Amino acid sequence: MPRPRKYPPELLDRGARVVIETNRPIAHVARDLGVPAETLRRHVRRVEADEGLGVSASAYYQRANGQRSRRAVEDERLLGRIGELHAANYYAYGYRRMWKALLRAGQPVPRCRVQRLMRADGIVGAKRRGRPWRTTRADPETHRRPDLVQRNFAASRPDEPWVADLSYLPCWEGLVFFAFVIDAYSRRVVGWQLASHMRTTLVFDALRMALGQRRPGANVALVDHSDRGSQYTSIDYTQTLAEHRVFASVGSVGDAYDNALAESFVDSFKTELIADRVWRTRSQLELAVVEYIGWFNHDRLHEALGDVPPAESEALYAPWNETNLSLK
Repeated sequence: MPRPRKYPPELLDRGARVVIETNRPIAHVARDLGVPAETLRRHVRRVEADEGLGVSASAYYQRANGQRSRRAVEDERLLGRIGELHAANYYAYGYRRMWKALLRAGQPVPRCRVQRLMRADGIVGAKRRGRPWRTTRADPETHRRPDLVQRNFAASRPDEPWVADLSYLPCWEGLVFFAFVIDAYSRRVVGWQLASHMRTTLVFDALRMALGQRRPGANVALVDHSDRGSQYTSIDYTQTLAEHRVFASVGSVGDAYDNALAESFVDSFKTELIADRVWRTRSQLELAVVEYIGWFNHDRLHEALGDVPPAESEALYAPWNETNLSLK
């Protein structure tokens, strides 16, 4: 009588992991690995006993007979929900923010389970890549205003510092330039504008939108921080800041750290909206930007804010909320 063939422990361990983690029938996994089903069945039982998984007899025989377990059915339902949330959030979330989104949606689930399902289905968050394109140039004739922020973007309340910058967005009809103003406390986009040029009117319109929405008063020590580009040091821009009692603060050109908060937003914006998408016309791109900013302000979860959207973060700041209501 021939001696029983010995199979490498690593091969049996791999088969056991596939059976345990995917709920595939033992007979199918054994066939794929080229080992007897009974040999793999004994090894699966040994692994489950060693790891204390406590698999019930009914669940074991369901798996052995090719029946779907209750866990497998629930995994399929949860994976469908993950796919819906992933699409609704610009395919931007990795497993950690997806887990937070599920909790907010009333779906209590362990983070490790979300990570396992997303990895098994190939669902990943947006990946940052690419190199910056220079959109601001210093004006050597302009008076150098001080840097009041000094790379410290921490804020204790809304409308303390704002950060401003501009970037470019590609489409088939040509480049579209995007200027924006962000509240450093809540990360909310409070002003923005699109144009086919980089002239001062672009950043000026974004500033006017921010001032119109937030209405800072004499008792608000607001700082508007930007880089030292000529658009932000122009007479019209700085005069408007002075008229609204907003202090002008400028960093340097070409140094991402001097305006790191704005640079971080540009990176997220391009990764989540622009990368891997093709925009045929400027009007199509503009509509997409409007929808994205609405999502960014009201739905996107920010780790720096405790995994809540910017609008919710501001709503939780009661003193500012009461002041803002009294100004309207």
